[in-house]
Amino acid sequence: MDFGRYGAWRRASEWTPDDAAAIEQMGYGAIWVGGSPPADLEDVEAIIAATRAVPVATGVVNMWRANPEEVARSYHRIEEAHAGRFYLGLGIGHPEATDEYRKPYDTIVAYLDRVEAAGVPGDRIILAALGPRVLRLAAERTAGAHPYFTTPRHTRMAREIMGPDALLAPEHKVVLAPDSWEELAPPNVSRYLRLTNYRASLLREGWDESDLEGSERLMQAIVLHGDARSVAGSLAEHLEAGANHVCVQVLGSNPLVGYSELASVLFG
Repeated sequence: MDFGRYGAWRRASEWTPDDAAAIEQMGYGAIWVGGSPPADLEDVEAIIAATRAVPVATGVVNMWRANPEEVARSYHRIEEAHAGRFYLGLGIGHPEATDEYRKPYDTIVAYLDRVEAAGVPGDRIILAALGPRVLRLAAERTAGAHPYFTTPRHTRMAREIMGPDALLAPEHKVVLAPDSWEELAPPNVSRYLRLTNYRASLLREGWDESDLEGSERLMQAIVLHGDARSVAGSLAEHLEAGANHVCVQVLGSNPLVGYSELASVLFG
């Protein structure tokens, strides 16, 4: 698996095939399709078809919303048409998002059992993981972990838990000048601070309850901002902490312009 050091993360509703082709040309090593894409993975396949060689991963398919056998059939359809290009990112989601949420660890294990029984190899699965137990499971059962809404503090902890070999690919949000961090950061942080799994993860990182009310120091850590060079330097802290790959989510009025500016530094 060669994802390179940096990839581009956007929600499934935000990607277009043309945008994906442009991102590949900029030099990003992977394309991440977030926002719980449906089990048919048709939008993901369209992105793969529009690009030449870049790996494409879901970040992530929600286990409560997507039948594992249907997901496996979609995986095989994509693999037959685009061998070696697709990685299936899976996640349990949030307790607040479904009335059925229960025994999350057992549900993750059972879901992995079912997709693997349907022929999806473990080394083509990536698991959304925040806490120690699921991070260990990701290292043992899958290619690795895709933590979301974390900082390099979490990356360092995750690498220690997962050992040296598993993929560790955290997401990080950025705002590039001249877009307004003051306008973009609060709504893109506060929505996640209402979710118990992210709150628990931040407390494990060492943040305190006052930070979880939306402190400026937390928002500055979660949503990087500045010019392309300063943002690139901050993203590299994940690599220094043990990440293999950083999934960059550019916020703002024209994300493609932001990705291009950042690429000139990251890959220049």
